Amino acid sequence: MPTFYAPDLAGPTYTLPEDESKHAVRVLRLGPGDAVELVDGRGGVYQAAMADANPKRCQLRITGSVQVPPRAYLTHIAVAPTKNLDRMEWLVEKAVEIGVERITFLRCSRSERRELKLERLEKIAVSALKQSGQAWLPQLDELTDFAAFLPTVAPDTTFIAHLEEGERTALSQVAAQGAGCCVLIGPEGDFTPQEIEAARQRGIRPVTLGASRLRTETAALAAVHTVHIVREL
Repeated sequence: MPTFYAPDLAGPTYTLPEDESKHAVRVLRLGPGDAVELVDGRGGVYQAAMADANPKRCQLRITGSVQVPPRAYLTHIAVAPTKNLDRMEWLVEKAVEIGVERITFLRCSRSERRELKLERLEKIAVSALKQSGQAWLPQLDELTDFAAFLPTVAPDTTFIAHLEEGERTALSQVAAQGAGCCVLIGPEGDFTPQEIEAARQRGIRPVTLGASRLRTETAALAAVHTVHIVREL
């Protein structure tokens, strides 16, 4: 069944924006009476039927709805975006497909990307939401300085994945603690020793994602998947 994103849905009918209307009528060939699904990104999933197959303003009639509760735990990834934005787009798409509640983009000392526009990433997140059947759209945060971000998270459920020598615990061994989990993933040159020490001083524990040296986006996705595997057993 075709799925459309309807963040502002209210009332017994909903009108798709022009681009979605054109896709529904001219690409999917939907006509009056055809069934579709709407998601609002806040847990609401709605059944609807095509009322007016107008390629500019396609009107749908709501026929039913369910409210999907949020997961009992929150997965939060704080990652330094790569110079190649395609890699971040891939990460957002796959993380949403698996299921993530929040992604924060970090500006670190070794970050090659110093600016980031969220509009494209938000569209990718919506597309992945519809494709994967998720009901909750994750929060995407603007690029934030590493030092400013550290005080905003709870140290007992926040972990920093880095490659420096020293004792590190496997993420799979600690991710089950608390009602949520935030994992910090550094840039392509890793966190600096000073950043690692700043996190340690705030009580944020170092973790490892395995023996392999992972790319930034791979490490972030591995963290998302690890949290889910641990919490859903």
